[in-house]
Amino acid sequence: MLHQRLLTILGLLLCFVLSMDGAKKTFTLCIDAGHGGGDHGAPGKFSKEKTLTLRYALAFGRMVEQNCPDVKVVYTRKTDKFIELWQRAEIANKAKADLFVSVHINAVKKGIVRGYQTYALGRSRRDGNTHGYEENLEVAKRENAVILYEKDYQQHYEGFDPNSPESNILFELMQDKNMENSILLAKLMQKNICSATGRVDKGVHQDNLAVLRKASMPACLMELGFISTPDEEQYMNSDRALSQYTRGFYNAFVAYKNKVSPNINVPYKPAPAEPVEVAEPQPAPNPVVEQPVEQTQPTPQPEEQPQQPVEQPKENVAPVFKVQILASSTKLKQGDAQLKGEKNAAYYREGGMYKYTVGASTNYQEIYNLRKQLVARFPQAFIIAFKNDVKVDVNEAIREYKSKKVKK
Repeated sequence: MLHQRLLTILGLLLCFVLSMDGAKKTFTLCIDAGHGGGDHGAPGKFSKEKTLTLRYALAFGRMVEQNCPDVKVVYTRKTDKFIELWQRAEIANKAKADLFVSVHINAVKKGIVRGYQTYALGRSRRDGNTHGYEENLEVAKRENAVILYEKDYQQHYEGFDPNSPESNILFELMQDKNMENSILLAKLMQKNICSATGRVDKGVHQDNLAVLRKASMPACLMELGFISTPDEEQYMNSDRALSQYTRGFYNAFVAYKNKVSPNINVPYKPAPAEPVEVAEPQPAPNPVVEQPVEQTQPTPQPEEQPQQPVEQPKENVAPVFKVQILASSTKLKQGDAQLKGEKNAAYYREGGMYKYTVGASTNYQEIYNLRKQLVARFPQAFIIAFKNDVKVDVNEAIREYKSKKVKK
């Protein structure tokens, strides 16, 4: 069964997250140079992606090592060798890294495209902040296609087929608690690297890239530029570009680290730059109550106002499963085009976003079947779970559901 294979994979990821709890004196950064060995990556006229990614990854790491004595830098590779995708994230997981950054170079088959873009883990969405689900899916397929180089890839990825749109859902249920920091990191990378290099800002995106799905910490993937565009290839092979990208990367890293780990001192400060407007990472989940989609606006409540503690019931309430179909920075009115005719949608607030769901049942199989019906209209749809109106880890909720089902 699909959900049984999914539980096996995500169960391993959960173990890594639990093992990382607790204070750490040293901040560990894992830098991944994409591709390598027999996997050349995207080809240019006179250079290869695997060579450029290694060059930049080593330069990024050296900059951090030279200026941040309290940071340990771990590399997935320092030479031209092939490393399987699951092993790249595994290196970061075993090192108990606080941050995982994967370096890549973009390419298109036809036309001239320029610019820098950053990816964080998430679902592809058709909205104003992305180039569309289809383009993001193509990037995901290209980056995930390296799986086919690996021996026994069906065993490691539970039959994941990068050429099947259905398979992109396999690993979607990643831990939510790292999502906010991943997006924060991606925004800082996008801002600082574009500022340092003068590259076209291609924006921050979210997608189901395998190398990010398997990491148990905040992570992002950088596409430095388009090797298929002659002037960008020429620029990325220059010493000037190496210096500029490294400065942008380092400034972004320092800004991120100072924000999420203020107790760790960084003696080197980047050159003054305009502050980046980003949402603060959310604390441990508070009770969230879904609201039906209405045309009238509710009385606004200040988000800063602390909620009263909720007394937990004595009995063990079964988790409630729902299908999340989309997220919006603003509240949608009934009949909004983004809802695609879905009249039974409800929403909850999280991370400053309105997140819309369909269905609510303690029967996981029922919601699993509902999601299969919804993916035609909402390709990004995925399952979430609540207990006592508090959002919980969906993997634990599924395990609880299955254990109770077995007992019955």
